[in-house]
Amino acid sequence: MAHYYRIEEAEATLQDVEAALRKGIELKAEMDAADKEFERVKHRIHMLGGSMVNRDAIMQLRDRQESATTQLKETMERVEAFGCFVKDLDVGLIDFPTLYRGEEVYLCWRLGEPAILFWHGVTEGFRGRKIIDDEFRANHRGSAQV
Repeated sequence: MAHYYRIEEAEATLQDVEAALRKGIELKAEMDAADKEFERVKHRIHMLGGSMVNRDAIMQLRDRQESATTQLKETMERVEAFGCFVKDLDVGLIDFPTLYRGEEVYLCWRLGEPAILFWHGVTEGFRGRKIIDDEFRANHRGSAQV
């Protein structure tokens, strides 16, 4: 069964979620840089016909790439262990499931926002974000209230 958050409960996890999310963003940048470097090296090898290949450098690059990928996967699993979903790692977008008037919706938080201020339907996504108002607060529930 899915865990549904109250706003206060989701906000109580933000410090830990944010730390893991920032680490994930850092690891993704490392992985992307290694991927780009690996493509550059492969292109250079191809252009030189495979001669003068520094196998040690390639192995180090591959190890860097694999390490960043593994660590990123572990970090995203750590974030999702909170019961939230990473929707966009590039901008640091996280959704926390909640119930609003009996239907599953998402509390939506983006890195840099001071608190959870928005929500949206499951199929709406970021563009469908709505401000959390008093009516929403009064009519949303978490798992403990189901």
